[in-house]
Amino acid sequence: MVELSKQFRFDAAHTLEREISAASSRRVHGHSYRGEVTIRGEVDPVTGMVLDLGQFEQMLEETRAALDHHFLNDVKGLGPGTLENLAIWIWQSLAERLPGLFAVTVYRDSGGETCRYFGPDAV
Repeated sequence: MVELSKQFRFDAAHTLEREISAASSRRVHGHSYRGEVTIRGEVDPVTGMVLDLGQFEQMLEETRAALDHHFLNDVKGLGPGTLENLAIWIWQSLAERLPGLFAVTVYRDSGGETCRYFGPDAV
């Protein structure tokens, strides 16, 4: 069993309704994010790969483009633009077409925050 990860970056704006730091969160503001998608699988004996990295990148591009330079509050199915919801949304956007999907991690490096989602069936 091998784990293979690919990262992508996106910038997006959002607003949040919450009790703490309410004034700054309610204003439209943006962040730079880094997404990481991890798959698990066996190495194909012919290709020597779990998944061709070029194919992996193509699969991630549609998801990245749906988030990059968008207002997260308007992204269909996302809900509030939190790290948690971003990780779940990215998982859902890839689950049907990416065999062996194991984890999705969203980083907001400027604040040192990370959220990792292991899918709906994780224990």
